[in-house]
Amino acid sequence: MLPKKLENKLKLRSEANALRSLSSLPFEGLGEAIDFSSNDYLGFAKNKAIFARTGEILKEHNLEYNGATGSRLLSGNHKLYELTEDFIAQTHQVEAALIFNSGYDANVGFFSSVPQRGDVIFYDEFIHASIRDGIQMSHAKAYKFRHNDLADLESKLSLRAQSRSRVCHTEPVEVERVQHNPEAIYIVTESVFSMDGDSPDLNAMAALSEKYKAYFVVDEAHALGVFGMGLVDHLALGHRVARLVTFGKAMGCHGAAILGSDELKSYLVNFARSLIYTTGLPPHSVATILAAYQHAAYEAEKSNSALKNLRKNIEYFREEIKKQHLQAYFITSDSAIQSAIIAGNNRVKAISRKLKEEGFDVKAILSPTVPLGQERLRFCLHSYNSQSEIQIVLELLANFLKNLPAADAD
Repeated sequence: MLPKKLENKLKLRSEANALRSLSSLPFEGLGEAIDFSSNDYLGFAKNKAIFARTGEILKEHNLEYNGATGSRLLSGNHKLYELTEDFIAQTHQVEAALIFNSGYDANVGFFSSVPQRGDVIFYDEFIHASIRDGIQMSHAKAYKFRHNDLADLESKLSLRAQSRSRVCHTEPVEVERVQHNPEAIYIVTESVFSMDGDSPDLNAMAALSEKYKAYFVVDEAHALGVFGMGLVDHLALGHRVARLVTFGKAMGCHGAAILGSDELKSYLVNFARSLIYTTGLPPHSVATILAAYQHAAYEAEKSNSALKNLRKNIEYFREEIKKQHLQAYFITSDSAIQSAIIAGNNRVKAISRKLKEEGFDVKAILSPTVPLGQERLRFCLHSYNSQSEIQIVLELLANFLKNLPAADAD
């Protein structure tokens, strides 16, 4: 039994055709569907070399355990943590990396503990739910800016700077506070947005952070492995950014890390509750992270690497969008995420269902996960998708859209 108010919430969600449920693959009666939905962009989740290397690492370090046995501050900080964190830090050319159990844990841990009372956070309006939840748990003031809109961000930064200047000139008590305990300003964005697949101008945002003496924080969850080791590294911005990398997408395993300075790592170890008060990852999980990073370094030297195949598929997908005259539906994106806006939960679910019947797994993203009227099909591209699969799925989409009821028929 649930309280009546919770039953009503479920009822409303069902009436909006937006009720979530868990399903397993392959789909019943359909066999193995062609994957255009998972985050396994490089195929690392099914990579046998990474699987084998994980076992070798565990044997090399005599860590054939099933669990961590406790939190990292008690008994769970096995020696693979230090080895893997050092390898990650060296790969990204930063002072330190700190592994968390998931991207959600990392974002909640960072944003609930780092920004303090009196600090100010400016975040992109499309930022991930894990960052929003972390911000809500902090005592900082938070303001959103329009998606990827640098002018709107600078306008808000400028207004904040003017406000601080007025305080310093008119409030003697506040002058002392500003001098001895100045507020910190944080600019927060993602390098690739999970629902739109687009990217901000990170160079320009880094310049704004320097101009307004703000800390710049970037979530690289959907860029790691898709743009080399992430867009921050690709643009050589590592020394100007604190960032999150997650391993459940292109790296094909589990967990996440915050990258930054030694001081930031020490602070998080002492104050990030999502790290302190949870059991650590088992040795097998950390060994898999290390094996995936080692494999990514190996792949970078190959002429036919998974990354190169992925980049080719992204380019081919964009070309096929034009050939099928679907540009009006798709958000412009150079990433592995390609989203077609099809307004209305009923309409987008109908298209997704038809594609599944043809053997293609393309997920419908419904409101309220995205704003009302911005419901979409989210195509996730992979190194292992063939050009034939891409061509067929977009041809099917174009044909199904021709017979789709109008949006107001939902």
